Amino acid sequence: MATSESRRSFMGVAFGTVAAVGGVFSLVAMKKTWDPLPSVKAAGFTTVDLSGMQAGELRTIEWRKKPIFILKKDASMAKDPKRDIVVDNAAYTVVIGLCTHLGCIPAYHPSEQIFKCACHGGEFDTSGKNIFGPPPRPLDIPPFKIEGTKLVLGEEGPEYKKMTKEA
Repeated sequence: MATSESRRSFMGVAFGTVAAVGGVFSLVAMKKTWDPLPSVKAAGFTTVDLSGMQAGELRTIEWRKKPIFILKKDASMAKDPKRDIVVDNAAYTVVIGLCTHLGCIPAYHPSEQIFKCACHGGEFDTSGKNIFGPPPRPLDIPPFKIEGTKLVLGEEGPEYKKMTKEA
């Protein structure tokens, strides 16, 4: 009878151990499925070198499948300390290039120094503020961080946090 009892205890402990190890493996597998893939993490950040831009130049890049407008302001363009990004003593406008009315992509008209949405006539100045038409708010500013003369989109740096606090 003692043998039967010890065998039963051993089987209980063995089954409990296997169940515990299986539970741990299941939890690890579930956590891995919840974590974003490395390719998704890498797609979240885009680095742009601003050192080669000329005054008055507009550069359009793609970040997270959205157009980003980067405009290096020249002396004739109005400066906006609440919305401008200053890198190497030059002012830049960095905005998500989607109209805040219906999501159209505004076109930049350098002669008028405005972004104009063709769909409903919405207009934005060179700082991205809505100046005419149905757009309810200025163009959105993507999260960014400044590293020297490089702009890292997708990461919230102190400049972005300060800008969003003031707005």
